[in-house]
Amino acid sequence: MNNKPLLEDLRLFAVVVRNRSFAASARELGVSKAVVSKRMAVLEDAMQTPLLHRTTRSVTLTGQGEIVHQWAQRILDDVDQMAEALSHERAAPSGLLRLCSSSGFGRNRLAPALSALARRYPSLEIQVELLDRPVDLVGEGFQLDIRVGTVAEGNVITRRIARNSRALCAAPDYLAQRGTPQRLADLKAHACIVIRERDQDFGRWTLHGPQGAETVKVGGPLSANNGEIVRQWAIDGHGIILRSLWDVADDLRSGRLVRVLPAYAQEADVWAVYPSRLSTSAKVRVCVEFLEEWFGRMGMNEV
Repeated sequence: MNNKPLLEDLRLFAVVVRNRSFAASARELGVSKAVVSKRMAVLEDAMQTPLLHRTTRSVTLTGQGEIVHQWAQRILDDVDQMAEALSHERAAPSGLLRLCSSSGFGRNRLAPALSALARRYPSLEIQVELLDRPVDLVGEGFQLDIRVGTVAEGNVITRRIARNSRALCAAPDYLAQRGTPQRLADLKAHACIVIRERDQDFGRWTLHGPQGAETVKVGGPLSANNGEIVRQWAIDGHGIILRSLWDVADDLRSGRLVRVLPAYAQEADVWAVYPSRLSTSAKVRVCVEFLEEWFGRMGMNEV
């Protein structure tokens, strides 16, 4: 290489890969698309190889670009952690923290906690994305995922920050019309409102009851990929749902919903999930510890 790549060009490259678009990256960074295009051309010249396939609709990595992206992530993480160590960030974290969560939990529970976190650590820049789908933490550039339910993938670190479980619920009007299930198998004959959760098979509910773990295949005329929609449909009397207790606690107290088969529940603890390469990140550590403390004070460990 005639020229060494600039650190800021590697950082911009990582943003372009994440957004798969020069225009979206320019909007995120507050610069012009021409600046993004120029700096990527400079980086490719420094690396002496094409890094990106450019089309009118998207930007994708070349084979050499994949290699550069992997190394760029390592380099940027190392630089960020060096800055953390020098500035004693454990006491006063600063810089960018990108995290994600599911939409319902993110809006109703995580957002207030992050508001308090931002107030405590004003030098911390927090970016949140709410995604009701599986997330590739490394590939999508997230440092932390606050997840409800099971964690299946390897090469990640997990820490439980709140206990939670899911319960079967329905509106009193629905049960008055269709009857109340007496055993798990009865759900097959009922209208169940299914949701495409990150950690669940679509239309298959596994719950723990008196006989241990049991699985039942369920279905109905309504389904969605958003928990708040599903909850409202249940309140409207369209069927039975399986939702986190933190999500339906107020509805159960008010009588808008009632528990169905209360001897059955599904474990759905809240986990902080982050790539193992960030195990020493002060920003991640401080955020996880704060959230664990916050949810404990808010009573989530008792829901």
